Amino acid sequence: MQLETLRELVVDTLTDMKARDIEVMDVRGKTAITDYMIVASGTSDRHVKAIAETVAYKSKEAGETPLGLEGVTEGEWALVDLNGVVVHVMLPKVRDFYNLEKLWAAPAVVAKVAAVPV
Repeated sequence: MQLETLRELVVDTLTDMKARDIEVMDVRGKTAITDYMIVASGTSDRHVKAIAETVAYKSKEAGETPLGLEGVTEGEWALVDLNGVVVHVMLPKVRDFYNLEKLWAAPAVVAKVAAVPV
């Protein structure tokens, strides 16, 4: 599946599941882990679980089997790893605390060299 098609599938699924404040971040060049991070909020722990499980199910149904699904037992923060797209679904209080959007918006450090006295 094409990366952009997968991203659109995830956003459409989040929208259909009534996820709130969906944020898509292009993190290419900032990490080798994934190309896109998508963050969304659920209204309750059950809602967070349902959203994450539905994203995993819809992606698998479309031919993209998730590499991992974490946090659905607790429901405060669930993660769906689709390789090129990583989806975080959180309760608003958890999302506010970790503020992933600010973290990934920070400029990437290309190189940092400390001067060593000779």
